[in-house]
Amino acid sequence: MREIITLIEKEIRLEWRQKYALNGMLLYLISTVYVCYQGFKAKSGIIEPITWNTLFWVIMLFTGVNSIARSFLQERSGRLIYLYTLASPRGIILSKIIYNTLLMSVLALIGFLFYSLVMGNPVQDQLYYIISILLGSIGFATTLTLIAGIASKAENNGTLMAILSFPIILPTLLIVMKLSKNAMDGLDRISSQNEMLMLLGLDLLVVALSYILFPFLWRS
Repeated sequence: MREIITLIEKEIRLEWRQKYALNGMLLYLISTVYVCYQGFKAKSGIIEPITWNTLFWVIMLFTGVNSIARSFLQERSGRLIYLYTLASPRGIILSKIIYNTLLMSVLALIGFLFYSLVMGNPVQDQLYYIISILLGSIGFATTLTLIAGIASKAENNGTLMAILSFPIILPTLLIVMKLSKNAMDGLDRISSQNEMLMLLGLDLLVVALSYILFPFLWRS
């Protein structure tokens, strides 16, 4: 645990030194929401609630891909060799999953606030919708972190990241869209238990696979 905390602190320090990366992600998020606002003419009340929900998660998906792809792709070979000699592979992958989960959760909550401000907010159960955002952020972060680790070991890693991420992230995206749609419609929370359990199961499965398989990938 001490090793994981130290590695998370390292990630935070690197992110703070490279403020342009975080500012770039926020700019991408805000500009995408504004373009959608102009394209759908949300000010006139034309956009349907189901379109509102789908569009939000599409924006979050691309934001997650752009932000989490940097997990391993920005690491230089010298730094990776240095980490190889100091830290265990399980500590590295768990620290990156935790850090990316925090980063994705913060970006998703900021995106939700700005999206609601610009596009309106038809959500009836706000608390449950925020819970679905946090669960979706965990799912995006865990899956995309593992894919970023795989893509970093190959040439054209940015292209491989894009190709691998969408088919694998699709089940998580569909489940979280259904869960958030139930919250938006104000349905009874008991009716969403299956989706929540499935989403938690997928998150735990990806974390377990990362914990087991990443050491073999790291040795290469």
